[in-house]
Amino acid sequence: MTVQAFAFYLFATIVVASGALTILARNPVHSVLWLILAFFNAAGLMVLIGAEFIAMLLVIVYVGAVAVLFLFVVMMLDIDFAQLRAGFTRFLPMGSLVALILLSEMVLAIGVWNFADIGPDSRLAIIASDVPNIEAIGRALYGRYLLIFEGAGLVLLVAMVGAIVLTHRERSGVRPQNVSQQIKRRPEDATRNTQPGVGQGIEL
Repeated sequence: MTVQAFAFYLFATIVVASGALTILARNPVHSVLWLILAFFNAAGLMVLIGAEFIAMLLVIVYVGAVAVLFLFVVMMLDIDFAQLRAGFTRFLPMGSLVALILLSEMVLAIGVWNFADIGPDSRLAIIASDVPNIEAIGRALYGRYLLIFEGAGLVLLVAMVGAIVLTHRERSGVRPQNVSQQIKRRPEDATRNTQPGVGQGIEL
């Protein structure tokens, strides 16, 4: 067995095992950690097939941003996971139906791809052997698909602005911070020295 084959089976086994443990783990923090391990090993698989750009995306974007965000959200929010798992059996038939539909679509797409009456070279984007993978993706992304790329950027910008607007909306019962009033406040107005006797309290 070659080194490449050994690395492939090693990464693939860890990806499948960590993916299963992500779903089966009872602790949500452990699920996120297993997910991070799956992303790292999936990046290793991408390096083996020469897709180093996708490998960097998995490590930088998914591990460095998405998975860490999931981890902080799970650790900071007080979520009742027992209540969430209580409805698992109720939604199991619908979830199984959706999973079967998605699986059938994937099998159909792979079957059409394999049995299409076209040459094998016409399915792939032919690039020169001396052009790196990242450079080829950059040429396609900022050349042929530039308008689509810019459109996706605008959609993300609108989503970001919408999230900011929803976060800073006016809420009732919340006292806003008055910075100028805090700056003008004197120390003697903020504190009061008292000398209560033994057994006496302080009048507010």
